[in-house]
Amino acid sequence: MIDKIRSADSRRVGVLHAIGDRWRALTKWQQALGLVAFVAILYYLPLLGIPGLTWLRTDSIEGGNNWAGVLFVCAIYVLVAIGLNVVVGLAGLLDLGYIGFFAIGAYSVALFGSVNSPVVKWIQQEFNLPPTWAVTWAICLFIAIVLTMISGVLLGWPTLRLRGDYLAIVTLGFGEIIRIVARNATGLTNGPVGISAIPGPEGAPSPDNKVFGLIDAKPWYWLAITFVLIMVFLVRRLEHSRVGRAWLAVREDEDAAAVMGVYPFKFKLWAFAIGAALGGLSGFLFGSRNAFIDPTQFNANLSILFVAMVVVGGSGNMIGVSLGAVLLAYLPERFRDFADYRWLVFGLAMVLVMILRPQGLVPSRRRARELKDRAAEAEEAPAHV
Repeated sequence: MIDKIRSADSRRVGVLHAIGDRWRALTKWQQALGLVAFVAILYYLPLLGIPGLTWLRTDSIEGGNNWAGVLFVCAIYVLVAIGLNVVVGLAGLLDLGYIGFFAIGAYSVALFGSVNSPVVKWIQQEFNLPPTWAVTWAICLFIAIVLTMISGVLLGWPTLRLRGDYLAIVTLGFGEIIRIVARNATGLTNGPVGISAIPGPEGAPSPDNKVFGLIDAKPWYWLAITFVLIMVFLVRRLEHSRVGRAWLAVREDEDAAAVMGVYPFKFKLWAFAIGAALGGLSGFLFGSRNAFIDPTQFNANLSILFVAMVVVGGSGNMIGVSLGAVLLAYLPERFRDFADYRWLVFGLAMVLVMILRPQGLVPSRRRARELKDRAAEAEEAPAHV
């Protein structure tokens, strides 16, 4: 039975690759027109009201969350998956502590942008500033990206000489260290109490905010999807550059890459820094939208979920990891009718995907070919014994 399912999956992968070939065969203006239509659909999703498709909305079920709010979470998770795919999918580094960079991005806007932050209060006292002063949202965005990149370099510099499980354990520890520091450093982060009044593009949360308020999540989704599209373009360009080719070489065989003149440590450090920046950006948007954060929002379970997005979607394929992120964010909300059983069904579905589709839902061609070759070698091995 399993062999039949895997055979059907192989045919579906062939269909997906055929679709990709057909897309690449289109002229430039046809591709541009298709991309414009796809982007228009993405921006239209919060307003979805097409008959026959409204069942997709999470607010159409009893107890369902706000539809635009769920879409915002999906966009944030896609941004996370794209950043983690740089580290895991392209450079081949297993990072289980990605939640640490997500938390640093969220705390960056909280510590420097909220009037309730101990850091802002200290700056106000030291420099005789008015009690309403705080760093602007745009500057906080720059601070979040810089701090997470620095954190990625500081983490990667002593640890990237490790490989495999050892690196995974170190990164998992990093994520936990960030959460514990946020919980215990009460003089810096307010500890378990958290930080409120985190600003958005219009400043601190207020009834006077005309666009980016706390109730209507549609502008927040449009802002997040804009960042996602920009990052997709930049990462895609990077993937097809010399740096991207170096990442693939290091992922395939680090020793062979070094012999061919690629310095593995430098490019792995680049991957860590760029992936950290994208994680910080997603955390920054998360903190701004919620207007409140505390250490319990950045646990190890969420970090494992981030890795699952990449693995389930298809490591090394940006479309695949984006699909994995959307499914893992959307499906638990869509099936709230199952109440407590939805997480059981969700877990069983992930196990089945890993058994039947170990290369992911939409794998990269290289990854699918690798797994196919390994399976063929495993089948031939008993015959030689």
